[in-house]
Amino acid sequence: MKRSFTLLFVLALLCIVHHTCLANDGYNLWLQYRPLQNAEHLSTYQKQVQFITLPGQSATSEIIQEELHLALGKMLGTSPEFSNSPDPETTLIIGTRGQLPDLSARVAEETWSNLDAEGFIIQSIQYNGENTLWITGNTDQALLYGTFDFLKLLQTHQDISSLDIISIPKTKIRVLNHWDNPDRTVERGYAGASIWDWHRLPDYIKPQYIDYARANASIGINGTVLTNVNANAQVLTPYFLKKVAALADTFRPYGIKVYLTARFSAPIETGGLDTADPLNPDVQKWWNKKVNEIYDYIPDFGGFLVKADSEGQPGPQNYGLTQAEGANMLAKALQPHQGIVMWRAFVYNNETPDDRAKQAYNEFKPLDGEFEDNVLVQVKNGAIDFQPREPFHPLFGAMPKTPLMMEFQITQEYLGQGTHLVFLGSLFEEVLGTDTYAKGPGSTVAKVVDGSLDNHSLSGMAGVSNIGTDRNWTGHQFGQANWYAFGKLAWNPDEDASTIAQEWLRMTFGNDEELVTKGKRIMLQSHEAAVNYMTPLGLHHIMGWSHHYGPGPWVTDKHRDDWTSTYYHQAGPDGIGFDRTASGSNALSQYAPEIQQQYGDLNTCPEKYLLWFHHLPWDYKMKSGNALWNEIALHYQKGVDQTQSMLADWESIKNHVDDQRYDQVLTFLQIQHNEAIWWKDACLLYFQQFSQKPLPEGVPQPEFPLDHFQNYKPLFVPGI
Repeated sequence: MKRSFTLLFVLALLCIVHHTCLANDGYNLWLQYRPLQNAEHLSTYQKQVQFITLPGQSATSEIIQEELHLALGKMLGTSPEFSNSPDPETTLIIGTRGQLPDLSARVAEETWSNLDAEGFIIQSIQYNGENTLWITGNTDQALLYGTFDFLKLLQTHQDISSLDIISIPKTKIRVLNHWDNPDRTVERGYAGASIWDWHRLPDYIKPQYIDYARANASIGINGTVLTNVNANAQVLTPYFLKKVAALADTFRPYGIKVYLTARFSAPIETGGLDTADPLNPDVQKWWNKKVNEIYDYIPDFGGFLVKADSEGQPGPQNYGLTQAEGANMLAKALQPHQGIVMWRAFVYNNETPDDRAKQAYNEFKPLDGEFEDNVLVQVKNGAIDFQPREPFHPLFGAMPKTPLMMEFQITQEYLGQGTHLVFLGSLFEEVLGTDTYAKGPGSTVAKVVDGSLDNHSLSGMAGVSNIGTDRNWTGHQFGQANWYAFGKLAWNPDEDASTIAQEWLRMTFGNDEELVTKGKRIMLQSHEAAVNYMTPLGLHHIMGWSHHYGPGPWVTDKHRDDWTSTYYHQAGPDGIGFDRTASGSNALSQYAPEIQQQYGDLNTCPEKYLLWFHHLPWDYKMKSGNALWNEIALHYQKGVDQTQSMLADWESIKNHVDDQRYDQVLTFLQIQHNEAIWWKDACLLYFQQFSQKPLPEGVPQPEFPLDHFQNYKPLFVPGI
């Protein structure tokens, strides 16, 4: 009886283990390290990593060794032998310039200088008469980046027989902005609660913190802003600082600095002062003392991110002062510690302006050159607010004396939130590749952001995080691709979305060619599909009130006109669209003359921005020959059709994806398709009131009347 029970127990245990091995909830992100099935690749890779030289003795060196053990064990089924110095059997050498002086002489002095602290080299070399691989850089951090890049080559089945890779990040500051609150709610978060468990810190370091650091290091992210831009002054108190210090200690070996949001009124709320005036000596003294205190806890603290004078947040406008005067006070406090200020340009006053798209430019353009050297002005990719598609922000190219930091939104506040598959690499690439003409043709947004256009040594890119406590981190499995794409484009803003999508697919799901081909097709059409079924032809800001979930083109009569949909689409019997030319708000004048000429002329304005810059009659003839009304309707229908195509492509690769991730993506694609129909029907019925035109052939009549959609009130939408 005892033996029978033992046998049953073992069999049950084996079933559990087997099920666990087959299940994949997405927790490992793109670091899946799937076993290689190709015998040729397996043999080649095993030989190349059999004997590894790793002379470093730091915490980062230990991480490199642990990652190699994990990755090679899973992918190749091998446990490499490590040594501290090269020997005749060495096949892979990983060391800094200082650790490998003999080999370092092979690299030109100029190259070492260009590598700086984070750039790395992966190179095939002859060593002791053998073909050997070499990963090197100036610091252990560079070696970690190089190691992850090398493992990416193995994961994606690349030829490693003759490598000559030099990779140097083009931006210095590459950070995630977490809009996480101390109570663990996440503003615009759609993947569960905040991963920062403040109550249990500093004593308990969740393993997830280490996996978070690994994931970020693997794509070159070197900073994290832990707290919401709508800041809580309590995070600057000792109670929280000791907790922040514990996170900083955890992240440091991965090359990640921590930053905090600074609430401008903190001297009043936690310091006992009766003012936060940045020119007041007592306020300056308070911030100097507070900054010194922070560095006592966290010696490599990165600095502050500040949202001021926007959406109720306090700022220098409260004291009749400029954004530069507010930013510079904090910058001067941080300068002795080499800290920086990331000062957000998302500023608009409490009175509705003539066009909100103009206000940040009007506020910041006159201040060009007035900011301290350690201030980055952090600018959203577009002038309104992370819309499905916007023209690039006019500040890019307009402030040559000031380093501007790009702010992208990774979390999909306006792009289907937690359930729509929208690959944002395409959006990021579109913005970064746009020419500002600030210094003639070729003055791309990317060159402004990486500092090369105006020779700024300080540069950066920020991404509003989509990370939460969901087991797969991002809610939607494909939400991980947007985190990955942000990191890759922050490292190199000239990278292309197609390459990024293919890399992520191979690392995340595998190297089957049908999977990669169809998965990439899904990803690369997904952003355009979302624009089509939400805001085609330059429409914008027509989502639901407050929660921003679903369509709401009828939203009007709120306490601010520019928080309504009708303010932006201006639909009426005479037509639709926001006139931003000289005959309207003249926001177009904030761009370079070349942009003004192109976008101001109906013959040359890209149709994707048409209704952003022009108010046009419903029967305006489009390039296709269709009337504007028909073109809008056909775009909405095209978006719906594209979601159906994405769904069909995913169903066709079922045999190449594990069940758990396949089923979640399938369900979410079905939700996305249904919600695309919701968007199409609701928007077309609303606008049809004004156009008074029938739907064109090929666009089905909506199932429900307009009041059905207007009366639908979704409850408890996450992330508000």
